[in-house]
Amino acid sequence: MSRTVVIDENSGFCFGVTNAIKSAEKYLTDHDFLYCLGDIVHNNEEVNRLSALGLEIITHEQFKTLKDTTVLIRAHGEPPEIYHIADKNRIQLIDATCPVVLRLQKRIADEYHSASPDKQILIFGKKGHAEVVGLLGQTDNTGLVLSSDADIDQIDFSRPSKIYSQTTQSEELYMRIIQQIRSHYINAGHPDWFEFEDTICRKVSSRAKQIAEFASQYDAILFVSGEKSSNGLYLYNICKQNNPRSYMLNQVRQLKGLELSDTRTIGICGATSTPMWLMQEIAAHCSE
Repeated sequence: MSRTVVIDENSGFCFGVTNAIKSAEKYLTDHDFLYCLGDIVHNNEEVNRLSALGLEIITHEQFKTLKDTTVLIRAHGEPPEIYHIADKNRIQLIDATCPVVLRLQKRIADEYHSASPDKQILIFGKKGHAEVVGLLGQTDNTGLVLSSDADIDQIDFSRPSKIYSQTTQSEELYMRIIQQIRSHYINAGHPDWFEFEDTICRKVSSRAKQIAEFASQYDAILFVSGEKSSNGLYLYNICKQNNPRSYMLNQVRQLKGLELSDTRTIGICGATSTPMWLMQEIAAHCSE
């Protein structure tokens, strides 16, 4: 049986991740090792590849103990505290924060420092996610993180508020949250007390529509992503909605557990944290 295997050309690293990885690779061409604060990307296979080149992942607690060294800041960005520690401990930072995230951090910081102390800053995103931690830090950790509709009850509707979104969140979910919060303020008689900013990265959000179309075109879909990628889980669920025969995997050996012998067409796609080389490797095994 002949088989067609196609890799989604829109899948793979976004600009921010690509830039962070290139920054690491460039430094490691002339140095034996480089510290990276947190996983440079939420994909174990890519982290292992870079580790072999000399990239050493460290925690925030380990970072606080370093002095006179160089550390890479990944695309997710970091809170102001990290930069203060770096100055104090003479740590040279290679700042690979995604430009989209960097602009969002500045907007939140400007709002926090200029707004009335009574104003609440809301952040729609995944609690504990690296980007959200960095965004929350712009408010001295006084902001309120909303991860779902259930968190809306934590808002004090007797005070004004403004909401921003983690850049990789679902546009549909963000708009739904905004509408629900707005309704609460209208019911409280303060419709003008609520503001929102559209801070979702369109290069990431547009992939939802692209991947839905891609998933519907093949007999089976192999979605390649690291288990810790929130963007990956979101996009995989879209694949599953549009093609019930969608499977999530993060390495080649997981192909052995899938029943694909009768599959004539296979589409391969992935998250913004999925390296193209890994999708190509999986595609090669499927063709064999």
